[in-house]
Amino acid sequence: MNALPPGLRRISGWTPPKRQTKIVTPEAVPFPPLTPDQTTAAKAIHACPSGFQTFLLHGITGSGKTEVYLNAIQRVVQQDMQVLVLTPEINLTPQLELRFRQRLPTVPLISLHSNLGEKERVARWLKAQRGEASVILGTRLAVFCPIPHLGLIVVDEEHDASYKQQEGLRYSARDLAVVRAQMLQIPIILGSATPAIESWWNARSGRYQLLKLSQRAQPGARLPLIHLVQPSHRPSPQTISKTVLQALQQRLDRSEQSLVFINRRGYAPTLLCSQCGWVCSCTRCSARMVVHLRAHQLRCHHCGDQCAIPLHCPECGNARLESIGDGTQKIETQLREQFPAARILRIDSDTLSRQDAWTETAAAIQTGQVDILVGTQVLVKGHDFPKITLVVALNVDGALFSNDFRGGERLFSQLIQVAGRAGRADRPGEVMIQTDFPQHPLFMALLQHDYEDFAQRELEQRRLAGFPPFVYQAILRASAEKASLVESFMVEALQLAKPIAKGIEIYDPVPAPMARLAGKTRLQLLAQCNNRSRLQTFLTAWQAQLFTIARSRVSWVLDVDPLEL
Repeated sequence: MNALPPGLRRISGWTPPKRQTKIVTPEAVPFPPLTPDQTTAAKAIHACPSGFQTFLLHGITGSGKTEVYLNAIQRVVQQDMQVLVLTPEINLTPQLELRFRQRLPTVPLISLHSNLGEKERVARWLKAQRGEASVILGTRLAVFCPIPHLGLIVVDEEHDASYKQQEGLRYSARDLAVVRAQMLQIPIILGSATPAIESWWNARSGRYQLLKLSQRAQPGARLPLIHLVQPSHRPSPQTISKTVLQALQQRLDRSEQSLVFINRRGYAPTLLCSQCGWVCSCTRCSARMVVHLRAHQLRCHHCGDQCAIPLHCPECGNARLESIGDGTQKIETQLREQFPAARILRIDSDTLSRQDAWTETAAAIQTGQVDILVGTQVLVKGHDFPKITLVVALNVDGALFSNDFRGGERLFSQLIQVAGRAGRADRPGEVMIQTDFPQHPLFMALLQHDYEDFAQRELEQRRLAGFPPFVYQAILRASAEKASLVESFMVEALQLAKPIAKGIEIYDPVPAPMARLAGKTRLQLLAQCNNRSRLQTFLTAWQAQLFTIARSRVSWVLDVDPLEL
């Protein structure tokens, strides 16, 4: 194992054992009357002739997309057919399962996800295979579940990157679901408040049928007002602006809940010596170690390596090391100092490590035992907390200048989801976003909750730049402990590709965005074409040749339609 910098000592990690999930049968809840938008969408789905059809259900947050799903599911189940429902996150599964069991109490339902014990997962898999389960609710792996009488597929939050398997066998559960529906000649519903740009383009070009939900389903509920707040740049340890602090105090005075969103866990992303400039970096990755102050640890969020926080700089001996940047732990600390009487709860992957942690956390929020929530994206994906009236988003500007051309799309989607947590009941909601660039077009579209305007701008930029969905891409990714091995492999791979790359753009190998991960050097090579069939033909031939030069100490994979370049 690689040595750590002087002054740092390694701490071994511990993973709690998995426990089986206990299913509690809830009381039945009758179907509510559909809104006009929901009725129109439901009728369009029911009126579709038997056979394959992809529906893109574009509904603003809180518009009741789940009720449209349930309406369609009920009809399919009444025909003695089965339904597959995909959700991007394990934490969303209990909420959806509860809704489904309330609306369809007599319908056999199972959920499939990685938190289940092995025996329990196999038992549920077999129930689906034998046709004993009418509704199969699961995360991306459930797309492979054998379902003999499948009559409908639903993909909730279809834009979510979690549907793409990034390790081992690379696949997109959303795209596989569409292919599966086409093979079986059954309908599929893709739902989202911010559809993936590729899905939106498919709807605009006629490949998908677009259905819209433009109003919130809850009577009296309105979309929240969005304000852009410029943070103060005066020297101050406080990350949160005075305007935001005042808004938080107002909610506390009115006994309302607030959510503070910052998409970075830990206390701070960088430990710095202000005297000599030393920065604590991971010895195995091209990344900095993240400060976790309460555990008195430095952790790499990429390879999992961890060590104790040093008492002094290993380079110059300076004992005054500084934590630079903000994470959920630091924001939680600042809020506790500012509002000592408030009940503050931090929610990120560190606090949700226990299997039942999310169920307990959600119950505490729903019953009003929390005043201020501080969390990452795990908190904002599709959850319904009606008592939240203020949402604050911090540190969002970095994504505006991302090297990834999908950075803006991810940020817009993330902020729409964050904003959607506010004002979902009869109380008006408000959103405050701290940014140094309030005139940016992305924020202008966000102020109006105008996804269509943002998507149109994004499509035009991608058309000019030659990015998906106007081209199709594949990346050869390779890694090895020795840089020379992976370099020679990629040189040979490029030489094999050029003679058979007719009509294919082939780029030279370059370091991956994270050039070193878990002790391995990583390179990648991009191939793209404006014709999907031509690209697939090339990849089939190229892959066969790559196997002839494969080396035991070089790991490689062809990633089709990559989400990260």
